[in-house]
Amino acid sequence: MATVTDMTAPTRTQAKAFARRRMIFATVLVAIVLVLPFIPPFTGQDYQRFLITGALMAAYAVAFDFTAGYIDIVNFGLAAFVGLGAYTSGLLAVDYGISPWIGMVAGAFVAGVVGLLTGMLTLRLRGMYAAVMAWFVGLALMGLVRNVPDITRGSLGLSTPQLLNTSNNLPYYYVIVALLFITIGVLMMVIRSKIGLAFRAIGQNLAAAKASGINPTRYLVINFTLSCAFAGLLGGFYAHYYGILTPDVMATSHTVEILAVAYIGGRGTLWGPAVIAFPLMVITGLLQAQLASLPGLELVLYGLLLILVMVFRPSGFAGLVASLSNRLWPARPEAPTASAPTP
Repeated sequence: MATVTDMTAPTRTQAKAFARRRMIFATVLVAIVLVLPFIPPFTGQDYQRFLITGALMAAYAVAFDFTAGYIDIVNFGLAAFVGLGAYTSGLLAVDYGISPWIGMVAGAFVAGVVGLLTGMLTLRLRGMYAAVMAWFVGLALMGLVRNVPDITRGSLGLSTPQLLNTSNNLPYYYVIVALLFITIGVLMMVIRSKIGLAFRAIGQNLAAAKASGINPTRYLVINFTLSCAFAGLLGGFYAHYYGILTPDVMATSHTVEILAVAYIGGRGTLWGPAVIAFPLMVITGLLQAQLASLPGLELVLYGLLLILVMVFRPSGFAGLVASLSNRLWPARPEAPTASAPTP
């Protein structure tokens, strides 16, 4: 007479323990982000500006990773969509007196619509072809902004009103942190939905996804549109925080910086790029301040870090954290639970 054992109990226990550790880790990270401006030396205005840059880059990298990490499409035009949202919000405020808060939402909408059209035109392609087409669209948008100075002020720069009536960086920090949390929260909910399962299937094996009845173009366009819309929303914040816009905000070099942060943080995780962006931006900000005679030094740093990540830890910072977690809390096998005997 044989007995049937329940092998799912350890799995359920391990899953609950993993979820508990993940919740604790997320809570600690959120707490650190919220109290960081009150911890020296981040109480100073210069350091708080570095933190704002870090939170903004973190949100950019999350939007980028949503596409690169889940559907395996590198959007080399992301900075152009950031700039599109920035110029939309800035022009609405300057020419029509519309509140920057409303302008930010309008910027997200315009960037999302242009992203939708771009996705419909380009995402029937795959791999490098789709990435290059996105890059060409970004170059076209930057050229358009540069060549209509009567509207955008071109290279002279468009002065935009501030988002808040204060010169203190602390309120701006909490605004961009709120936008970062919204970006991560919304995109994480999408990833954990049925749509997210389709994204993963497409990113891992397009042929198998097609065979299972998934329409790849539809889900690719949904993903790309959401990424561009959040880029436009963040661009609106950029416009009304820095107060000046030039076509250089759309430059491909900015997309390369975002790409570097996303890959160093860990593709396909969302939280990895968000976490690693803060120390990276603080370090590069200090380098730019202390070594102003060596412009572009931050790009050298990104390049070195990318090489190290690709060679030694392709999964990035998120993979390193997962590896350390497994070493500190290894899975402990539990005795299977015996059930009633079967004849």
